[in-house]
Amino acid sequence: MQTEFTISTRGPGLYELTPDVHRWLSPIGGDGLLTLFVRHTSCSLVIQENADPEVQTDLHAFFDRLVPPSDHPAMAYLRHTYEGPDDMPAHIKAALLPVSLSIPVVSGRPVLGTWQGVYLFEHRAAPHHRKVAAHFA
Repeated sequence: MQTEFTISTRGPGLYELTPDVHRWLSPIGGDGLLTLFVRHTSCSLVIQENADPEVQTDLHAFFDRLVPPSDHPAMAYLRHTYEGPDDMPAHIKAALLPVSLSIPVVSGRPVLGTWQGVYLFEHRAAPHHRKVAAHFA
């Protein structure tokens, strides 16, 4: 069973898609493995805490400090800057973080921890429509 989720982003940050995953899996039911794969090179997928939004803002702040924009003096070595100062740093962040996730499913529900949610981590400043392919078997 396969589908694709579209996540509209408004700039950098984490966008939860756990409710979309639940809505899709619930009528299917059954046990198996859910695989999610983001079809872009400048965003990531992560499983993170969904109770306190400060976790998400802190993660975003950490990765911005770890990989600043290409117009930051520490990033002067970057060459791929044609699409703006956030472009190559977004590719670096996507190389550091997962672009696919495997999640066990029992009785049509992802086996996530109490405070866990599935997120698309947008690394670009401009709004995008991101595609996440889902496969359940």
